[in-house]
Amino acid sequence: VELVESGGGLEQPGGSLKLSCAASGNRFNFHTMGWYRQPPGKERELVATMSSSGTTIYSDSVKGRFTISRDNAKNTVSLQMNSLKPEDTAVYYCKGLLYSKVDYMEHEYWGQGTPVTVSS
Repeated sequence: VELVESGGGLEQPGGSLKLSCAASGNRFNFHTMGWYRQPPGKERELVATMSSSGTTIYSDSVKGRFTISRDNAKNTVSLQMNSLKPEDTAVYYCKGLLYSKVDYMEHEYWGQGTPVTVSS
């Protein structure tokens, strides 16, 4: 299973970026897909997740600014980031969770990460 992120880069404060993540190789559907980030020198933290039924969870720091969406048929998840702040600077990771009907266990998969820098 592979998750590949794209869309990171350098943006000015107040600007927007859209991150995308494409999954491949999974035999079973991800019941949850989401985005996490790791700011420089800090721990990785939740940004937003979305279940296959559309239930979303956002961290308080991004509520009202970021929007997560996913296309279950295409196995993709996106993160629209608006009103960016310097504190949004981080490496952003895509994560997928699925339940395997082979070993009856839950598995999590991570992308390699895409850097986002918000600076003037």
